[in-house]
Amino acid sequence: MSPVHVVYAHPDPASFTREVLDAFVGGLSSYTVSDLYGSGFQPVLSAAEYARPASDPVPSDVAAEQESLDAAEVWAFVYPVWWADCPAMLKGWFDRVWTVGWAYKPGWGRVARRAVVLCTAGYTVAELEKSGVHQAMRTAMLTDRIGARASSSDFVVLGGSVLAGSDPAGWASLKADHLAHAAALARSL
Repeated sequence: MSPVHVVYAHPDPASFTREVLDAFVGGLSSYTVSDLYGSGFQPVLSAAEYARPASDPVPSDVAAEQESLDAAEVWAFVYPVWWADCPAMLKGWFDRVWTVGWAYKPGWGRVARRAVVLCTAGYTVAELEKSGVHQAMRTAMLTDRIGARASSSDFVVLGGSVLAGSDPAGWASLKADHLAHAAALARSL
């Protein structure tokens, strides 16, 4: 199996999103994880970074992220849906890591074999589709952020966690299905 680099963004180590991460990496034989909250990743793009010419070096934390991505054939992103998007921590990661000279440049050379987005949501996929949020999130992640940087991509929403409060038994069953799906997706890579 090809090496997989996972970018994980959730502040609570006891969250359902963390359980999804654990199920996903449990299905992999070779992987690395960037735990953005756990590592204290600095997500704010500075004015100096913004103005940096493509030929100048990037900060060491950004270089480390880029090296992890360069070493992997598959990129995975695991995060919760907050206000119809990824957490600000992950958005800031893209702002800083997707640099000129690395993520976008003429004749882009480095392309991942596959990118996988696994996000958790309170609403069900049907509710997110009905509101248009599902397509908007999919477009932002797969078209804008991933784009041609991966040969193929998957966008998977593991939704319905609002059931936890109103239907604990229903949520337990759905949660088990979601975790099995995350593990199966990993094994398919």
